[in-house]
Amino acid sequence: MLGRGFPATQISVVEINADNRARLQRDYSVQAFDNLDEGVAGSQIIVFAVKPQQLSAVAQQLAPLLSGQLLISIAAGILATDLARWSNSQSVVRAMPNTPALIRSGMTGLYALPAVNTAQREQAQSILAAVGETLWLQDEAMLDAVTAISGSGPAYVFYFIEALQQAAQELGFNSEDARRLSLATFLGASKLAASSAEDASTLRERVTSKNGTTERALLSLSANHVAEHIAQAARAAAARSREMGDELGKA
Repeated sequence: MLGRGFPATQISVVEINADNRARLQRDYSVQAFDNLDEGVAGSQIIVFAVKPQQLSAVAQQLAPLLSGQLLISIAAGILATDLARWSNSQSVVRAMPNTPALIRSGMTGLYALPAVNTAQREQAQSILAAVGETLWLQDEAMLDAVTAISGSGPAYVFYFIEALQQAAQELGFNSEDARRLSLATFLGASKLAASSAEDASTLRERVTSKNGTTERALLSLSANHVAEHIAQAARAAAARSREMGDELGKA
């Protein structure tokens, strides 16, 4: 947010750990407090960056302090309606970012309750856009799908990179060169796909010569139903996101 021009003087953080508070103040020049009363005083927007299991307790503690602020939650699985119930506020935007937000290359799905006005949607957009791309959703249920694809997706990518590195080592490369080959290949292919107007299937076909090495590899992937297993894994992640919402929303 600081990199996008938000003044440090307008950002406050509630952090119960003393060492973390000191680091936040030292490294970012923001205000850091150990309690909600001081932390949210005078605020217009409150971002819940806590674990899903903690959200109910934090929201209920915060409820008496609220006076129309926009609430943004990045807690996985927790429904916006449950946060609204706990906080006694309908001004809720639910967001599902992913870990590449750490390098401002994230992807965030966003859903707003009907009470959120246009100005508040723009505020939420500006905050989440500070760490990457955003996608607004009309149906909150689609956030479970966002969780499965982009929220958990980086882990799938890392898993594939791990497998490619292992294969490179088994083919004779040392660990350092195997890492370089795998990362550069994945990064380059991703950049090519992102910069091209053509879909991934067309790009794949262009790499695949008949009776060539790539075709042989892809036939092996197809024979082992890799695409089907990836889809099945994504469905499992989406199902777990729905389960978490049901389990944690009972509080």
